[in-house]
Amino acid sequence: MKLIQKSLMLLSVFAMISCGGKEEKKEETIKIGGGEKKVVVKKDATPPKADLIDMSNKGIGPVKDVTLAEAIDQTMAKEGEELFKSKCMACHKPDKRFIGPAPKDVLKRRSPEWVMNMILNPEEMVAKDPIAKQLLIEYNGSPMANQSLEQEEARKILEYFRTL
Repeated sequence: MKLIQKSLMLLSVFAMISCGGKEEKKEETIKIGGGEKKVVVKKDATPPKADLIDMSNKGIGPVKDVTLAEAIDQTMAKEGEELFKSKCMACHKPDKRFIGPAPKDVLKRRSPEWVMNMILNPEEMVAKDPIAKQLLIEYNGSPMANQSLEQEEARKILEYFRTL
């Protein structure tokens, strides 16, 4: 009889553990082009996996080498912030996961060249770069839109990312 009680108790514990809690989601409206779109966003989504950190990967695209000054160029960063707000905020929030990853601390996970190549060349990056492919899977197949930015504009956005 005790064996049956212990077995039932153990099964109950496993059942409770496997059920887990309800995943909180929130619906947000975003503007894309001239229209609006409602998207469901996971509230407490996990950040990118540690194995996606690769500072030697420069990505695929026109940017081969970026040298960052020790001090942040505040003028460039401000211009980058304005570009980010107008071109990127529909899918990216500065410090939290949304449709795409948050750029906060991105330069601790990616090289500056990789970031700029992702901004400038998202189609080829998603097709050929292993990290970009993994991020596409992690973010439910939502590819990054090509905003047709110039290299100088991508550099300004990169400088803005350094301020986050």
